[in-house]
Amino acid sequence: MARRLILIEGLPGSGKSTVAKMVSEILKGQGKEVQLFQEGNLDHPADYEGVSFYYAGDFEALLKTHEKYREILESNATAHDQGFLIPYRKMKEQWGIELPDHIVQDIFSRDIYEIPFEQNVKLITEKWQDFAQNVLSTNDDCITIFECCFIQNPLTMGLIKCNQSKEQNVQYVLELGRIIHALNPLLIYIDQKDISYTFDKAVSERPKEWSEGFIDYYTNQGFGQAQGYRGVQGTVQVLQERKKLESEIYGLLQMDKVWLDNSDYDREACRHKLEKILE
Repeated sequence: MARRLILIEGLPGSGKSTVAKMVSEILKGQGKEVQLFQEGNLDHPADYEGVSFYYAGDFEALLKTHEKYREILESNATAHDQGFLIPYRKMKEQWGIELPDHIVQDIFSRDIYEIPFEQNVKLITEKWQDFAQNVLSTNDDCITIFECCFIQNPLTMGLIKCNQSKEQNVQYVLELGRIIHALNPLLIYIDQKDISYTFDKAVSERPKEWSEGFIDYYTNQGFGQAQGYRGVQGTVQVLQERKKLESEIYGLLQMDKVWLDNSDYDREACRHKLEKILE
Protein backbone atom coordinates (compact mmCIF):
# COMPACT_ATOMS: atom_id res chain seq x y z
CA MET A 1 0.00 0.00 0.00
CA ALA A 2 1.43 3.37 -1.00
CA ARG A 3 2.19 5.76 1.82
CA ARG A 4 0.13 8.92 1.49
CA LEU A 5 0.64 10.62 4.87
CA ILE A 6 3.50 11.33 7.29
CA LEU A 7 2.80 12.77 10.75
CA ILE A 8 5.44 14.67 12.75
CA GLU A 9 4.75 14.95 16.48
CA GLY A 10 6.56 15.94 19.68
CA LEU A 11 6.61 18.53 22.45
CA PRO A 12 7.28 22.25 21.84
CA GLY A 13 10.93 22.84 21.03
CA SER A 14 11.61 19.20 20.16
CA GLY A 15 12.44 20.02 16.55
CA LYS A 16 9.16 19.23 14.78
CA SER A 17 9.40 22.06 12.26
CA THR A 18 13.00 21.22 11.37
CA VAL A 19 12.23 17.51 11.02
CA ALA A 20 9.12 18.16 8.93
CA LYS A 21 11.18 20.24 6.49
CA MET A 22 13.90 17.59 6.40
CA VAL A 23 11.38 14.86 5.64
CA SER A 24 9.99 16.98 2.81
CA GLU A 25 13.47 17.60 1.38
CA ILE A 26 14.48 13.93 1.60
CA LEU A 27 11.31 12.73 -0.13
CA LYS A 28 11.65 15.34 -2.88
CA GLY A 29 15.24 14.18 -3.33
CA GLN A 30 13.84 10.69 -3.91
CA GLY A 31 11.65 12.09 -6.68
CA LYS A 32 8.45 12.01 -4.64
CA GLU A 33 5.67 14.56 -4.90
CA VAL A 34 5.21 16.14 -1.48
CA GLN A 35 2.87 18.57 0.29
CA LEU A 36 4.05 19.98 3.63
CA PHE A 37 1.58 21.59 6.03
CA GLN A 38 3.23 23.08 9.11
CA GLU A 39 1.77 24.46 12.30
CA GLY A 40 -0.33 27.58 11.73
CA ASN A 41 -1.14 26.92 8.06
CA LEU A 42 -4.41 28.72 7.33
CA ASP A 43 -5.22 26.33 4.47
CA HIS A 44 -4.69 23.12 6.42
CA PRO A 45 -6.72 20.30 4.81
CA ALA A 46 -7.33 18.33 8.03
CA ASP A 47 -7.36 20.95 10.77
CA TYR A 48 -8.61 24.45 11.50
CA GLU A 49 -6.43 27.49 12.16
CA GLY A 50 -8.04 30.79 13.04
CA VAL A 51 -11.58 29.56 12.29
CA SER A 52 -14.67 29.97 14.47
CA PHE A 53 -17.87 27.93 14.47
CA TYR A 54 -21.36 29.26 15.18
CA TYR A 55 -24.61 27.35 15.25
CA ALA A 56 -27.16 29.07 13.00
CA GLY A 57 -29.03 30.80 15.84
CA ASP A 58 -25.81 32.03 17.45
CA PHE A 59 -24.58 33.31 14.09
CA GLU A 60 -27.75 35.31 13.61
CA ALA A 61 -27.32 36.74 17.12
CA LEU A 62 -23.76 37.77 16.18
CA LEU A 63 -25.04 39.54 13.07
CA LYS A 64 -27.74 41.37 15.03
CA THR A 65 -25.24 42.46 17.67
CA HIS A 66 -22.90 43.82 15.01
CA GLU A 67 -25.47 44.91 12.42
CA LYS A 68 -23.06 47.39 10.84
CA TYR A 69 -20.78 44.50 9.83
CA ARG A 70 -23.54 42.05 8.86
CA GLU A 71 -22.71 42.04 5.15
CA ILE A 72 -18.99 41.48 5.73
CA LEU A 73 -19.58 38.65 8.18
CA GLU A 74 -22.27 36.97 6.06
CA SER A 75 -20.23 37.15 2.85
CA ASN A 76 -17.16 35.59 4.46
CA ALA A 77 -18.88 32.87 6.50
CA THR A 78 -19.34 29.37 5.11
CA ALA A 79 -22.36 27.22 5.86
CA HIS A 80 -21.32 24.03 7.67
CA ASP A 81 -23.62 21.33 9.04
CA GLN A 82 -26.04 23.20 11.33
CA GLY A 83 -24.03 26.39 11.49
CA PHE A 84 -21.35 28.57 9.98
CA LEU A 85 -17.55 28.74 9.86
CA ILE A 86 -15.85 32.14 10.03
CA PRO A 87 -12.18 32.13 8.90
CA TYR A 88 -11.32 35.25 10.88
CA ARG A 89 -7.53 35.00 10.49
CA LYS A 90 -7.78 34.62 6.74
CA MET A 91 -10.14 37.57 6.63
CA LYS A 92 -7.49 39.78 8.20
CA GLU A 93 -4.19 38.30 7.03
CA GLN A 94 -5.03 37.23 3.48
CA TRP A 95 -8.06 39.24 2.48
CA GLY A 96 -7.21 42.48 4.29
CA ILE A 97 -10.56 42.74 6.09
CA GLU A 98 -10.24 44.78 9.28
CA LEU A 99 -12.83 44.36 12.02
CA PRO A 100 -13.03 46.25 15.34
CA ASP A 101 -11.28 44.52 18.23
CA HIS A 102 -14.50 43.84 20.12
CA ILE A 103 -15.93 41.93 17.13
CA VAL A 104 -12.71 39.98 16.69
CA GLN A 105 -12.85 39.03 20.37
CA ASP A 106 -16.47 37.90 19.99
CA ILE A 107 -15.53 35.73 17.03
CA PHE A 108 -12.38 34.37 18.70
CA SER A 109 -14.48 33.19 21.64
CA ARG A 110 -16.02 30.67 19.22
CA ASP A 111 -12.71 29.52 17.75
CA ILE A 112 -12.79 25.78 17.11
CA TYR A 113 -10.14 25.38 19.81
CA GLU A 114 -12.17 27.48 22.27
CA ILE A 115 -15.60 25.87 21.95
CA PRO A 116 -16.77 22.95 24.13
CA PHE A 117 -14.77 19.73 23.79
CA GLU A 118 -17.55 17.67 22.20
CA GLN A 119 -18.11 20.28 19.47
CA ASN A 120 -14.38 20.42 18.78
CA VAL A 121 -14.11 16.64 18.46
CA LYS A 122 -17.03 16.53 16.02
CA LEU A 123 -15.69 19.29 13.77
CA ILE A 124 -12.10 18.04 13.79
CA THR A 125 -12.95 14.39 13.11
CA GLU A 126 -15.22 15.46 10.25
CA LYS A 127 -12.38 17.53 8.79
CA TRP A 128 -10.00 14.54 8.95
CA GLN A 129 -12.64 12.34 7.31
CA ASP A 130 -13.00 14.83 4.45
CA PHE A 131 -9.22 14.97 4.07
CA ALA A 132 -8.84 11.17 3.95
CA GLN A 133 -11.67 10.82 1.42
CA ASN A 134 -10.17 13.55 -0.79
CA VAL A 135 -6.76 11.87 -0.78
CA LEU A 136 -8.22 8.46 -1.58
CA SER A 137 -10.25 9.94 -4.45
CA THR A 138 -7.11 11.12 -6.26
CA ASN A 139 -4.90 8.90 -8.39
CA ASP A 140 -1.59 10.63 -7.75
CA ASP A 141 1.09 9.40 -5.32
CA CYS A 142 1.57 12.69 -3.47
CA ILE A 143 2.71 12.30 0.13
CA THR A 144 1.25 14.79 2.61
CA ILE A 145 3.27 15.78 5.68
CA PHE A 146 1.53 17.20 8.76
CA GLU A 147 3.36 18.84 11.63
CA CYS A 148 1.81 18.52 15.12
CA CYS A 149 -1.93 18.44 14.32
CA PHE A 150 -2.48 14.71 14.87
CA ILE A 151 -1.60 14.31 18.58
CA GLN A 152 -0.62 17.77 19.82
CA ASN A 153 -3.75 19.66 18.81
CA PRO A 154 -6.28 17.14 20.16
CA LEU A 155 -4.39 16.96 23.48
CA THR A 156 -4.03 20.74 23.63
CA MET A 157 -7.82 20.87 23.50
CA GLY A 158 -8.69 17.76 25.50
CA LEU A 159 -6.01 17.76 28.20
CA ILE A 160 -4.51 21.25 28.42
CA LYS A 161 -7.65 23.34 27.90
CA CYS A 162 -10.58 21.12 28.94
CA ASN A 163 -8.95 18.64 31.36
CA GLN A 164 -10.89 15.71 29.91
CA SER A 165 -10.30 12.19 31.16
CA LYS A 166 -7.38 10.14 29.87
CA GLU A 167 -9.82 7.80 28.13
CA GLN A 168 -11.49 10.65 26.22
CA ASN A 169 -8.17 12.06 25.09
CA VAL A 170 -6.85 8.67 24.03
CA GLN A 171 -10.01 7.85 22.08
CA TYR A 172 -9.92 11.24 20.32
CA VAL A 173 -6.50 10.51 18.80
CA LEU A 174 -7.19 6.83 18.16
CA GLU A 175 -10.30 7.80 16.19
CA LEU A 176 -8.19 10.08 13.98
CA GLY A 177 -5.81 7.17 13.51
CA ARG A 178 -8.69 4.96 12.41
CA ILE A 179 -9.87 7.60 9.93
CA ILE A 180 -6.48 7.78 8.18
CA HIS A 181 -5.70 4.05 8.27
CA ALA A 182 -6.23 3.64 4.52
CA LEU A 183 -3.57 6.31 3.85
CA ASN A 184 -0.89 4.00 5.28
CA PRO A 185 0.45 6.77 7.56
CA LEU A 186 3.89 6.96 9.15
CA LEU A 187 4.15 8.66 12.54
CA ILE A 188 7.53 10.15 13.48
CA TYR A 189 7.58 11.19 17.14
CA ILE A 190 10.44 13.56 18.01
CA ASP A 191 11.61 12.73 21.51
CA GLN A 192 13.50 14.94 23.96
CA LYS A 193 14.85 13.32 27.12
CA ASP A 194 15.04 16.50 29.23
CA ILE A 195 11.71 18.33 28.95
CA SER A 196 12.80 21.19 31.22
CA TYR A 197 15.89 21.87 29.09
CA THR A 198 13.85 21.63 25.90
CA PHE A 199 11.26 24.13 27.10
CA ASP A 200 13.91 26.53 28.43
CA LYS A 201 15.61 26.37 25.03
CA ALA A 202 12.34 27.15 23.25
CA VAL A 203 11.70 30.09 25.59
CA SER A 204 15.19 31.50 24.96
CA GLU A 205 14.85 31.22 21.19
CA ARG A 206 11.32 32.51 20.70
CA PRO A 207 9.67 35.91 21.27
CA LYS A 208 8.74 36.83 24.83
CA GLU A 209 5.09 37.05 23.77
CA TRP A 210 5.20 33.36 22.80
CA SER A 211 6.57 32.16 26.14
CA GLU A 212 4.22 34.35 28.19
CA GLY A 213 1.21 33.20 26.19
CA PHE A 214 2.28 29.56 26.33
CA ILE A 215 2.83 29.59 30.09
CA ASP A 216 -0.49 31.35 30.66
CA TYR A 217 -2.32 28.84 28.44
CA TYR A 218 -0.75 25.80 30.11
CA THR A 219 -1.19 26.89 33.72
CA ASN A 220 -4.35 29.01 33.86
CA GLN A 221 -6.95 26.66 32.46
CA GLY A 222 -7.87 23.01 32.24
CA PHE A 223 -5.33 20.56 33.59
CA GLY A 224 -2.75 23.08 34.81
CA GLN A 225 -5.30 25.11 36.73
CA ALA A 226 -6.81 21.99 38.31
CA GLN A 227 -3.36 20.95 39.51
CA GLY A 228 -2.47 24.42 40.78
CA TYR A 229 0.60 24.68 38.56
CA ARG A 230 2.26 28.07 38.11
CA GLY A 231 4.97 29.69 36.03
CA VAL A 232 7.73 27.98 34.06
CA GLN A 233 8.02 25.04 36.46
CA GLY A 234 4.27 24.47 36.38
CA THR A 235 4.33 24.54 32.58
CA VAL A 236 7.08 21.92 32.55
CA GLN A 237 4.98 19.75 34.86
CA VAL A 238 2.05 19.97 32.45
CA LEU A 239 4.37 19.12 29.55
CA GLN A 240 5.61 16.09 31.46
CA GLU A 241 2.05 14.88 31.89
CA ARG A 242 1.36 15.54 28.23
CA LYS A 243 4.47 13.57 27.24
CA LYS A 244 3.33 10.66 29.42
CA LEU A 245 -0.06 10.60 27.73
CA GLU A 246 1.45 10.98 24.25
CA SER A 247 3.77 8.05 24.96
CA GLU A 248 0.78 5.90 25.90
CA ILE A 249 -1.12 6.93 22.79
CA TYR A 250 1.95 6.22 20.65
CA GLY A 251 2.00 2.67 21.97
CA LEU A 252 -1.68 2.14 21.16
CA LEU A 253 -1.70 3.50 17.62
CA GLN A 254 -1.98 0.85 14.92
CA MET A 255 0.25 2.36 12.23
CA ASP A 256 3.89 2.50 11.17
CA LYS A 257 5.71 4.65 13.72
CA VAL A 258 9.20 5.70 14.78
CA TRP A 259 10.33 7.18 18.11
CA LEU A 260 13.19 9.50 17.09
CA ASP A 261 15.55 10.76 19.80
CA ASN A 262 16.55 14.35 19.00
CA SER A 263 17.91 15.26 22.44
CA ASP A 264 21.29 16.41 21.13
CA TYR A 265 19.82 18.60 18.35
CA ASP A 266 22.40 17.21 15.91
CA ARG A 267 20.94 18.15 12.53
CA GLU A 268 23.23 15.91 10.48
CA ALA A 269 22.66 12.90 12.72
CA CYS A 270 18.91 13.54 12.63
CA ARG A 271 18.94 13.81 8.84
CA HIS A 272 20.86 10.53 8.58
CA LYS A 273 18.27 8.79 10.79
CA LEU A 274 15.44 10.19 8.71
CA GLU A 275 17.05 9.05 5.46
CA LYS A 276 17.19 5.50 6.80
CA ILE A 277 13.59 5.70 8.01
CA LEU A 278 12.39 6.96 4.62
CA GLU A 279 14.36 4.53 2.44
